[in-house]
Amino acid sequence: MNEIELLREWDADAPPLSDTARARARFRLYQAMQAPAAAPAVVGRRPLLRVAVAGVAAAAVTATVVVAQNTGENTPRTRTVSATTVLRGAAAEALRTEKPVAPRDDQFIYTKEVIERTPVSGGPGKTYVDESWSSVDGSKKSYVSELGHTQWVRADRPGEGTWPPRRWSQLEQLPLQPGKLTITLRDMGGDPEYGRPTKADEWPMVQVFLSGLLRAPLLPKGLRSAAFEALAAVPGVEVLPGRTDVDGRAAIGVRYVGGPAGGPWTSGGRVLLFDAKSYRYLGLRERVTAGGKPYDQYQHVTAQGVVDRVLQRP
Repeated sequence: MNEIELLREWDADAPPLSDTARARARFRLYQAMQAPAAAPAVVGRRPLLRVAVAGVAAAAVTATVVVAQNTGENTPRTRTVSATTVLRGAAAEALRTEKPVAPRDDQFIYTKEVIERTPVSGGPGKTYVDESWSSVDGSKKSYVSELGHTQWVRADRPGEGTWPPRRWSQLEQLPLQPGKLTITLRDMGGDPEYGRPTKADEWPMVQVFLSGLLRAPLLPKGLRSAAFEALAAVPGVEVLPGRTDVDGRAAIGVRYVGGPAGGPWTSGGRVLLFDAKSYRYLGLRERVTAGGKPYDQYQHVTAQGVVDRVLQRP
């Protein structure tokens, strides 16, 4: 049972939450969980089928790093790279490499994600391989895995949903123009005010919705690119040069530090990794705590696709 379901059960007669309300409620609850509390609260283990609100990087035009270029000369040339450059490069790479997909409502989205955890204090790490089959429209039971734990997740009840939406028809309704996408997500639940500038306190929520889209394994052609482009306009970023992914490939890290004071993204603990040359997205690094011990965690999707039934692979 997740936090939103707990809230729903407190008032079972209330109408079901919309996808937007669920995402906003989770974000606000997450913020509250970061604040100091007078007494500890116990919340049951969240379900394996997650609402994607992972904190991802957003760009500030002034944040830059110097990256060495291997030109074959004795002294490598350097170039200045901004977060805008990295995220727009990721947008171009996504548009170039992603293939169009059009899943039916009766199909499943297959995802294979590898998560590697290493104790901060030293010692052997552990690798988890999670394979999940999520109902495209939520009308069927999904079979999902998180850190090696698998379970069936019931079909959505009337009025329920997730963010990002699982219904392909809803994803296809989102604008492919970065500016319009930002305002549509900012004003969800009402008519988009395209002529109104986004306020400073609205950007963290925009970042949450955009990052949620990027956590989806499959999106309509052009939507992932638009989300990267939109993130390039969100204030609050730090670029980290000289990173590597789990296979040792040269990478550039980007982390979001523009969240509310004391919020889950303020510390910039989550780092998105991009290939240092192509800017292709490689995976996510962050520090997590499990069983009272801190771990460095790296996670990345290694396979995804559309299948007709649970346990089938693309």
